[in-house]
Amino acid sequence: MEHLWKVVFLIVLFVFVPRWLWSQETKTKLALLKYKGGGDWYANPPSLPNLIRFCNDKLGTDLAKEPATVEPGSRDIFNYPYVHMTGHGNVVFTEDHNLREYLLGGGFLHADDNYGLVQAFRREMKKVFPEDELVEIPWEHPIFNQKYTFSEELPKIHEHDAKRPQALGV
Repeated sequence: MEHLWKVVFLIVLFVFVPRWLWSQETKTKLALLKYKGGGDWYANPPSLPNLIRFCNDKLGTDLAKEPATVEPGSRDIFNYPYVHMTGHGNVVFTEDHNLREYLLGGGFLHADDNYGLVQAFRREMKKVFPEDELVEIPWEHPIFNQKYTFSEELPKIHEHDAKRPQALGV
């Protein structure tokens, strides 16, 4: 009888446990950046789920439907190829170089200036990349001409905004 329990245990251990582990969700997740400084990092909650739905529907991706939340100083940031940042007002990144490592390693930070984020964002990015300046990326750049092309300029998200849209990069 004792041997029977050992056999049952081994079957469970080597057959059912791996099946349970492998059936866990392994889809790629996008993340929302939770920064310090009081700039309403949580503003516009539907924007990232809408982007995920659009990518899955129109581009054929298989992204997890719910985004994660990650902080710039967390090592978890390396689990997300695309991190979205929004809000307005003040932004403060942690003093460590975690965000720099993430970006130099191929991570993508999309900062959407909901309203008045750009000054604080520029200040904090200067801490992350002190040797580089943020420069405008023209709409003709290959990054904007993949699946969809921009024929004249970057599209405006908010029609009431008098400023023209810009894309900045290091």
